[in-house]
Amino acid sequence: MLKFLLKIAGKKDFPIDKSVSSLYVARLCVKYGLMLFRGALFSVFCKKIQFPFFMGAGVSLLMKNKISIDRKTKIHSHVKIDALSINGVCVGESCVIGENCIIECTGSISNIGKGLKIGNRTSFGRNCFFGAAGGIEIGDDVIAGEYVRFHSENHNFSDMNRLIKDQGVSRKGISVGNNCWIGAGAVFLDGAKIGNGCVVAANAVVRGSFGDNCVIGGIPAKILKERDS
Repeated sequence: MLKFLLKIAGKKDFPIDKSVSSLYVARLCVKYGLMLFRGALFSVFCKKIQFPFFMGAGVSLLMKNKISIDRKTKIHSHVKIDALSINGVCVGESCVIGENCIIECTGSISNIGKGLKIGNRTSFGRNCFFGAAGGIEIGDDVIAGEYVRFHSENHNFSDMNRLIKDQGVSRKGISVGNNCWIGAGAVFLDGAKIGNGCVVAANAVVRGSFGDNCVIGGIPAKILKERDS
């Protein structure tokens, strides 16, 4: 059964360690079988969500007409997606969004956000946050750990005669290239851009632009080395 579910998820030849017990495999079968069942029911009513689609328990999807999810993608339990934005939320094929992740495309209904686009075969761990008001674009084959955060919007604060909360926001957007590895706890601030093949160290605070194949770390993040050096 697990091999059947893996085949549906696009992992036909996925190896299973011999030390994994039959009971553990049975639990996985139940978990992913229920996710597939929920996804099948949901995709019937949401034409922009392609089957097969795996959906965990307690998932909240707001503005469903603005959400597009390609086939074989897994949205794990208690994920919240609020797609109120200009471009909505677009998730590619065979992606994974871990448990308790939050995607929030608009911070205030007085100024609608831009939205989020995630490429194919990209995975995020648990408890990640996507503040996509300024727009976030993430490429193909990206892997990311837990508690990764994206903040694509900044508060203006230059006017000393006005409250900061009354000075509005600025938006530059965030982009991540293809084939990147993002360590747990990394933070991307508005305007951050990294190229293809980059590695971001755990807990790094990324701002500004970085080219291809950089290893980035620190607060604020800087280039530690080039991958091909």
